Amino acid sequence: MMDEERRGGKRATGGRRAADGERSAGRQPEAGFADTGFAVAEERLTLRERKKLRTRQRISGEATVLFIRHGFDQVTVAEVARAAEVSTMTVFNYFPRKEDLFLDRIPEARELIVRAVRGRGAGESPLAALRRLVLGLLAERHPLAGAGEGFEHFWRTVLDSPALRARGREAVEEMENTLAALLAEAAGGDADRPDHDARLGAGLIIAAIRVAYVDAAARQLGGDPVDEVAVEQAEVLRRTFEALERALPGFA
Repeated sequence: MMDEERRGGKRATGGRRAADGERSAGRQPEAGFADTGFAVAEERLTLRERKKLRTRQRISGEATVLFIRHGFDQVTVAEVARAAEVSTMTVFNYFPRKEDLFLDRIPEARELIVRAVRGRGAGESPLAALRRLVLGLLAERHPLAGAGEGFEHFWRTVLDSPALRARGREAVEEMENTLAALLAEAAGGDADRPDHDARLGAGLIIAAIRVAYVDAAARQLGGDPVDEVAVEQAEVLRRTFEALERALPGFA
């Protein structure tokens, strides 16, 4: 009975609102994904790429609604395909793994990290660039920020699914590897074989950001007001980066 209530009733209604909001607000038309899966300005896409972007958004949007309403493990890829009016093969063409239908912003997160570090201003350190990135995402309540309206529906769905939690852990490792390569590159080293300092720095940075992110999610799941959570998360992140600058002077 409890599971039925969690996956129906109020949760299902709220989940649809959250998922619809994700489709209308979280995947804005000015930022899309090219064939690489990375975020790009949509005006730079060809007509074919824009059509593929629309299909990708529709598939992920319908998947989000179904997963939040019924639970990730209770929905099949075939059901997502029917809801999006595409074939199952088409779904897998865009999302090789079922988990990526819901955690579809992993490529965007990696690309944002790459852009922040490689595109930093003259005299700006990698840590300063990352600090600017995470605080900027939080200020605009970006879906990758950790705190925002409706995010609790997303987090409940993840916590209810061992498969999504496992994919989330893999994503953290992927971010760490990406950042290690970037830090090595920034220090004039070999990005293909980051040294100990780059790997340690990346591990500490990603772990610190993750802790702030998870703490904010836990508070929001506990019913704390979103704006209050976001304000305190921003302060935590500022203190976190101050500590990282002391711990990692080579990247500050």
